[in-house]
Amino acid sequence: MIRAAAKNHKDVVILASKNQYGQLETILDAKNGSTDLNDRFLFAGQAFNITSHYDTAICRWFAGDNVNGFKHSINSSQTLRYGENPHQAGTFYGNLDAMFDKLNGKELSYNNLLDVDAAVSLIDEFTETTFAILKHNNACGIATASSVKDAYLKALSSDPISAFGGVLITNSKIDKVTAEELHKLFFEVLIAPEYDTDALALLKEKKNRILLLRKPVSFAKKQFKTLLNGVIEQDRDIQTETETDFKTVTKRVPTDSEKKAMIFANKLVKHTKSNAIIFATENQMISSGVGQTSRVDALKQAIEKARAFGFTLEDSVMASDAFFPFPDCVEIANLAGIKAVIQPGGSVKDQESIDYCNSHNMTMVCTGFRHFKH
Repeated sequence: MIRAAAKNHKDVVILASKNQYGQLETILDAKNGSTDLNDRFLFAGQAFNITSHYDTAICRWFAGDNVNGFKHSINSSQTLRYGENPHQAGTFYGNLDAMFDKLNGKELSYNNLLDVDAAVSLIDEFTETTFAILKHNNACGIATASSVKDAYLKALSSDPISAFGGVLITNSKIDKVTAEELHKLFFEVLIAPEYDTDALALLKEKKNRILLLRKPVSFAKKQFKTLLNGVIEQDRDIQTETETDFKTVTKRVPTDSEKKAMIFANKLVKHTKSNAIIFATENQMISSGVGQTSRVDALKQAIEKARAFGFTLEDSVMASDAFFPFPDCVEIANLAGIKAVIQPGGSVKDQESIDYCNSHNMTMVCTGFRHFKH
């Protein structure tokens, strides 16, 4: 394994050396075959950057994270068109070729990559045929069905307005009939594990449309983010609740259909920006409230979106990424037609929410796991 790390490092050294030769030649030409102290500082810094990554890769291997960990730091980098906005420079450090074959379209942007990351994390929660549409790292539609075409159409129906310019992903092969539906929509990126030849030919008619063929790659167990004058690290959130994690806290227990819908909705709320509320059936997201400063606002947003696209909430469940600090959320949900709720629990006022549910024939399940996503 150490040899493998060394081989990867050697490849990067060769690549870096080629780049440095070009830099050095330019400097020598401009300075009549000599270098100054600033030039030597530049090349010395690049050299130590490479060797430090090499040592880090070996360190991570001994720490047990040899599959990914910091492996990205010794792979090649890719300059992006720009960062989040055109006035910001951007670079991706990693090996996209190990994860995707790009079959069509322009280069991925900074924002594309953020959405692709969110899309891959979300779709990996599902084994059945599933299709998801994402905007700004949140799902605006996701559904499971017996065919990928039906899953797409159901996902699209949740919010066809937000789907415009989105990032699309499925865990199933894209066939011709699905491609014909997709071709009607303007989207930035489509990710799938396989494409039929005729489907790919149709989708390639839009030259800027990014089509990615996903390859099986595992992810690091750690996540990092720069902030202030340092970096924070955390474990990746790999917790996905099942029925064995459910604790029914109300007199009425959920039906089998409600339990399936709770499992589906809880997977979605885990991958939705906090504060988050999800309404869903057992195979379709109805609507969502995302990234709000209060849970009540997230709930009201989700209700309004469901109504705007003609959905009734009577047969759906509500999922929350964190506990309800007050009973107002279950009151508002009940008035909108919700009769089944899943949430982590843990509020000092949980009993008030439970009491309201009991007095209005609602069922509530607590999981014990919060899923903040910032």
